[in-house]
Parts: sequence; structure tokens; C-alpha cells
Amino acid sequence: MRAVRRTAKGVEVVDVERPSGQGIRVRVVSSGICGTDVANARRGPIAVTLGHEFAGYTDDDRLVAVEPIVTCGRCEECLRGSYHLCQGSAHGWIGGTVDGGMAEEIVVPERAVVELPTSVDPFDAGLVEPLAGALHGLRLAGRAPGRRVAVIGGGSMGLCTVVAAQGWASDVSLSARYAHQTRAGQSLGASAVTGTYDIVVDAAGTEEALGTASELVMPGGTICALAKYQTPHLPISPSVMMHKELTVVSPVAYCRSAQGRDIDDAAVLVGRRPDLPRALITHRFSLAQGAEAFVVAGDRASGSIKVVIHP
Repeated sequence: MRAVRRTAKGVEVVDVERPSGQGIRVRVVSSGICGTDVANARRGPIAVTLGHEFAGYTDDDRLVAVEPIVTCGRCEECLRGSYHLCQGSAHGWIGGTVDGGMAEEIVVPERAVVELPTSVDPFDAGLVEPLAGALHGLRLAGRAPGRRVAVIGGGSMGLCTVVAAQGWASDVSLSARYAHQTRAGQSLGASAVTGTYDIVVDAAGTEEALGTASELVMPGGTICALAKYQTPHLPISPSVMMHKELTVVSPVAYCRSAQGRDIDDAAVLVGRRPDLPRALITHRFSLAQGAEAFVVAGDRASGSIKVVIHP
């Protein structure tokens, strides 16, 4: 079986054994390349198959996405639904600590399976995972009708956040670095940034973006630090935080709340918004072109937003 891995030679398509063991077998149809995948591949060889944004068909021909969190299922966090904060030794990620979905097949735990509406195109279904992260972040930030939301960063997480905020926010604005990202945001209904906002989401992950967020958020507002940061120091001035009495939330992944799983909500929303994949997915590659796909995904200036591999 073929799979995409980061070897000592770089990102390569290699032959691996077909997966076995307990769980649900998924024949992968689509697997998105996340910024985390690109960053991890740049750090050096990884002993597992990459990919945590994927979907495919089960042996009984159900179209499913996969919630890629590996949990113990027994600790206090898991039992209360916050399994993304699992404290067990088994905690990890499909595509990070165990083999991921950039392969022809994968076997996943039954609890990880996400049933997809018939309105979801199999080739677009990998977007369920990043959209779940956006929904979770906004839930922590305090989504409520009538709030103004600004999103900084026009990559896939930023654009997913634009869609996730619509329906309850009175205005959703986007600040993006590249023109093609701005156009994608406009196609999804995002406005230009003006004034101040109840919630400002940093989906860019830079010092500059977080600094801008602290300027755009109104007094008593919330900054949602949704991006992954490479710097050990975050440039939010304590004096600004105190003067504005800001709340800062730092969501990670997604989980189950009293309303259900974030990722199930994301599956429904992807089915309702066919414009989302049209705006986000800019490049598609076969599994054999895995190395080329990573080059394109790592060059945002080239016009890429979401790059998808199809085994």
C-alpha cells in the first residue's frame, strides 16, 4: 500500500504494510494538507504516515470523516467529553503519533468515525476536521447573536472561521495577507475590517497578527488565539489587556460539549455550504504526487489555500 511520509530524503510516497487491527477500515478518498503537516515535515523525518484531515468509505460503503484524536477514554477529561485534553499515556493524533490518512487505507477507532450527510462531496469531506476546530474556538470565545467578529489570517482555518461565525454574528470581517485569500473570504461573505469587534480570532499565528488583534478587539471583548504559535512569547501587552479588560482563549482541536461533538456540527455545516470547498480547495493532487503537493501547500504566495491529496 502507498502512503505519504516524511523520510530522511524528504516527503516521499512509500510502500507500507496495509493497516490491520481492531477498528473501522476506511478507504481514503481525500486528505487535506494542514499547516501543521507542513511544519512537522520541515522539522525532519517522522515515523508515521502523515494526514489528519481525511475522509473516505468504510467497508459497508458509508462515507465518513475521521476525528483524529487518540485518547485513553478513561481519564477525567475523556469521561466529561474533553477528550482533546486527555491525560492518558495513549493521548496523541492520527497523522502525528500514529499513522494518518495520506494513504490508500487506514483503520481508525470506531469512536473516531464521523457520519457525513449525503450532501457532502467525498472529494471535499476532509474540510470537516478544520471546520470543527473553528467551531470549537468560537464556542470558547462566546458565540452569541449580534456579536461582531473579525478574523485575522486568510488560510484554511481563517476561512473556516468566517463560515463558522456566520449565522449568529452580526458582521464577520476578514484581514488576509494575500489577495487570493481576500477574494476567497469575499466569496464566502466576509467584509473588510472596520472599527472594533466583540471577538477577534487570530488564525495567522504571528506576533504581528496577535498585536493587531489586541488593537481591533473592543473593551471587554475576547481574543481567540486559534493559530499555532512558533514563538515562545506572545505580544499581548498586559497593560492593554488590563485597560480593555480582555478575555483571551486558546482553543485546541475540538471535543464534545452538552450540545454534541464539534466535528458532527462541522459535518452538517460542510454539507450546507458547498461554497466553502470551492473557496478553500485550490489544488488537488494524486497520492503519487504527494511530494509535489507538499511543496505547493508550503508556498502560500503561490495562490494555495487548501491542498488536497486523493489516493
